[in-house]
This record gives sequence, C-alpha cells and structure tokens, in this order.
Amino acid sequence: MWVDGLTDGTAVAEEVLRPLTNILRTSNSISPDRLMQGAVYSSTAQKRHMTDSVVDDMLHGCCAVIFDGEHCAVTFEIRTKNQRSIQEPTLEKSIKGSKDSFVETLRTNTSLVRRRLCDPALKLKNTVVGRKTMTRVGIMYIDGVADPAVVAEVSRRLDAIDVDNALSTSILEEYIVDTPSSPMPQLLHTERPDRFAHQLVSGRVGILVDGIPMGFLVPVSLSEFMRVPQDETQHYTVASALSIVRWLALVLSLLLPAFYVAIAMYHQEMIPTKLLLSIIQSKQDVPFSTALEVLGMLIAFDLLQEAGLRLPDPVGDTVSIIGALIVGQSAVDAAVISPIAVIVVALSGIAGFAMPSQDMGAALRLARFALVLAAIAAGLFGVAALFCLMLWHLCGIDSFGRNYTAPLSGSRPGAVRRTFLRKPKPKDKFREPELNTPDKRRQA
Repeated sequence: MWVDGLTDGTAVAEEVLRPLTNILRTSNSISPDRLMQGAVYSSTAQKRHMTDSVVDDMLHGCCAVIFDGEHCAVTFEIRTKNQRSIQEPTLEKSIKGSKDSFVETLRTNTSLVRRRLCDPALKLKNTVVGRKTMTRVGIMYIDGVADPAVVAEVSRRLDAIDVDNALSTSILEEYIVDTPSSPMPQLLHTERPDRFAHQLVSGRVGILVDGIPMGFLVPVSLSEFMRVPQDETQHYTVASALSIVRWLALVLSLLLPAFYVAIAMYHQEMIPTKLLLSIIQSKQDVPFSTALEVLGMLIAFDLLQEAGLRLPDPVGDTVSIIGALIVGQSAVDAAVISPIAVIVVALSGIAGFAMPSQDMGAALRLARFALVLAAIAAGLFGVAALFCLMLWHLCGIDSFGRNYTAPLSGSRPGAVRRTFLRKPKPKDKFREPELNTPDKRRQA
C-alpha cells in the first residue's frame, strides 16, 4: 500500500514489487524478518505493529507491505522526487559565500547542513508538530558545543505545541519564543545553509521544518539581527565599518522623523537660522501642519512598500518608481507637502532598507510611528520618554535564557567591541560567552 503522489510509483515497482515477485518464484511465503534482513532494495525499512504508525509512514512517503497473519507491516521510505531544486538564495544575497539555499524538503535541508558539518557530534532530533498536518520538525545542534539546557528547552516547547497545522513560520515564532507579545523578532531566520551551519558551530540550536524553506536559530539577541553573512567573508575592518553603518541606519530610521516633528513643532530654537528660514519658506504655501505632513508621508511610504512587495516584480518596480518620483514631485510642486518632510521621510525609509532582517525592519516601522505620535504629543520629552520605555522593553526580553540586549546588557569585558566590531579571525579564539557553550574555544 502507498499514497499516490507522495510515493514514487516507479521506485515502488523496481525496489519493492520486483524483489517480492522474485522471492515468490522460489518460495510460497514471505516473512517480515526476511524483508528486514534486506530482501527489498530500499535503504530504509521499519517494522510497525500499530495501524497509526503505518498510516503516518505512508503519509510521509513510505510504501507499506502488510502481513495479515503476522499482525504487522514493514514500511519502506520511497518518497517522490517531485520537489523544488536547490537554487540561489533570493533574500540573503551571497557575494563570496555558497550559492545554494534551503528548499521545502526536510531531508534535503539536513543534507545541505551535513555536507558542511562532517562532525559526528552533529545531532538531529525529530519531532512532529500539528495534529492534522503531522509536520516533521528537526532540531539540529552540535553535541558538546550547544548548551544542553537550550536543546532540552527547545525540544520541550516544540512538543508542547498543540495546534491543527504547522504550515507557516508563525507557529514557531508565536509558540516557542519567550515574549510572543513583543513585535521584535526573537528567532533568527536564514535561507542559507552556510550561515545556518556557522551558527551551529557558534553554539546555537537550529530548527528545520518540513515544508518551510528556511532555518530558525536560537538563542538570539538584537545584535544578531544587525549582522549579515558577508561579515564573515570580508576583511575585519570593512566588516566592522559596515556594521557601524547599519547601526547608524537603525538610529536614523527610528528617530529622524520623530526628531524633525518635535523640533519643528516645539523646539524651533534648536534649528540653525538659515535652515529655519528655508523651512519656513518651504512651508508658507503648505496647508497642512508638520504632524500631518510626516504622518501622511510615512503612511504613503508604507503603502508604496507594501504595493511593491505584493505585486509582480515588473509591476511592483513600476509602482515604486511612479509613487516615489511622479507622485512625490507632484505633491511638492502643488504645495501639498513641503520638500523637507519628503527628505526626512525618504531618508528614514532608505535607512530602514539597510536592515538585514525584514522582521526587524517591520518592527522599526511600528516603533517609528509610535515615536512620531509621542513627538506630536510632547516634543522631545515625549520622544525621550518613549525611547526609554522601548529600551526597558528590550532589556526585559529573554531568548532561551539569554538576554535580548546581550552582550551590551552584561558586565563582561569587550561588550561594546563585540557588538559593533569584528575581530580578526586569528584572534577570535573563543565563542560568545553569553551562549554558555560547554566548549568555550573555537580555535587553538
């Protein structure tokens, strides 16, 4: 027995039916033990005594040979070959790294990782999530490097998920993270097997889900979302300089619109005279206040971004160009929006595009709106108060025993350097102390 579409029919005929036919030509009976000893050509054979186990194997691409008299069955894994081929990553561009990416098949993804980590200590624990979908999930870690407490906690949280389906990333993100109510990303996503393997060597625990072409890594901190795989392939001075640029882009994207609104509405004395005169001249014919200008431009910018993401690539590029150039320039010429508001919102949006993580960029967009509203309500005092509340919220987030703001929130030496800069490889001898790895040293 097998499920058509999940099992390769040609392989069933060649690897199962043909050997069984050959056996019956010389013998009147076939026993399960004989099949388990290699009578069938399949590389994976399992003896099952429960009907539920047989059905589960068949729904995951197995062929079952059932023995009525023995009250058992033998299942052979013969999955169909209909799957997406390994392609170049689309979200995380590779310059000097590998050109392959994860696909929707769990076993293909685990093989991509094992090709890079040929260490017998690389372990894979399998579990099932979803009462209806029965989605297979693999937990990968390096024994002796990853913290055993984190491995046990990841396994416990996955086993505790009691839902009908596990077909999207939100099942993991909202059920196993420590603070699901926070908009900040708390799982590190990657579609690149080389980055996934690098993080396993660093001491993290990886999660691969059948049907999702992406790997998840825990524990994580805010600084991990500001790093890109190219940092490991570039010279340490270049990687450190680009890391600082990304952190400056984060601050610029988050605070620039709120600072402009607060200064223009409440603290005009902070603006240089020539710049203040230029702003006053550009706003003379504009009928809207600074608050409405900035809020309207932020909403329009997000609408253009969503339109560009949802539409097909050629149409999305055209919509972005028309919205940014024609509509923006027409609004300025018609004195509906002041040029300084367009510049501020555009700079903030461009800085947001520099974020390596799209989830981090989405969280920044929400925080940017909140800071602008605080600036409208109380000027710089409101911005400072809300910013302090955001920092307090970040300090209260944990990721599987590690603080979200580590290493800045710890008292270990070199925290600032490890956050913003990268050491030369010959001098980077130890793993991150915050991960609490049993094996502290990464090189001699």
